Amino acid sequence: MEKIGSVLTIAGSDSIGGAGIQADIKTIFSLELYASSCITAITAQNTLGVRSIQAVDSKILADQIDMVLQDITPNAIKIGMIYTKENVIAIKESLSRNNYNGFIVLDPVLVATSGDKLATHDFLDTLKTELFPICTILSPNIPETETICNKKISRLEDMVACGKDIITKYGVKNILIKGGHGIGNDMSDVLIKENLTYETFTAPKVDSNNTHGTGCTLSSAIASFLAKANDLTNSVRLAKDYVYNAILSAKDITMFKGHGGVNHFWNFQ
Repeated sequence: MEKIGSVLTIAGSDSIGGAGIQADIKTIFSLELYASSCITAITAQNTLGVRSIQAVDSKILADQIDMVLQDITPNAIKIGMIYTKENVIAIKESLSRNNYNGFIVLDPVLVATSGDKLATHDFLDTLKTELFPICTILSPNIPETETICNKKISRLEDMVACGKDIITKYGVKNILIKGGHGIGNDMSDVLIKENLTYETFTAPKVDSNNTHGTGCTLSSAIASFLAKANDLTNSVRLAKDYVYNAILSAKDITMFKGHGGVNHFWNFQ
């Protein structure tokens, strides 16, 4: 019987479909893998902002993860918006209970593109202690990195220094700091590895208002390429190329009133 690769996404639901679980499933599918999903929270949002958030009960979240892992073994897991510390603990305990030891891509979602907070105030400390040490790669953007490090980032050297600090302090194996919030005409992401070596990935900025969900898309693309047996560096490179083209092919779409989504299916065109 034919077997195909699979990726499990554990994240929040985005009612407008551009980020979260919906973006993850689109990405995983477009990269020709099977997508399973466990929902951490339900958001009422559109491209203009977030109206309300309801966390999924931690027992229900744990049951979702248990049921997936007791049926299939994903080649990789992407973890996105979790929202509460109780759900952080539920994820950690379920992964441990089911002896999952594959790739884990952790996108520490704290704030939406619109600026709305997507985590409770006591969430980050628990995330640091419970999930940072077990993830294969952490993928914060610059504002998230500043929050984790409690330092201001204004240049590439600051990104590298913060990345090394996070690895050393919290036991993170690898970290990709996304530079899309930086100043200038290019987007430079920095991958810092466990041995504290690093490399940069640079692409020209695309003038587009449709960037909702790019972080979710990138992290699920990295998980997908890891699931397809690429090494970490190539997985990041291929994922960045996928997201760049998703942004580029959606830049002229005018159906949204705010920050619209990217085109996850550009590679089918």
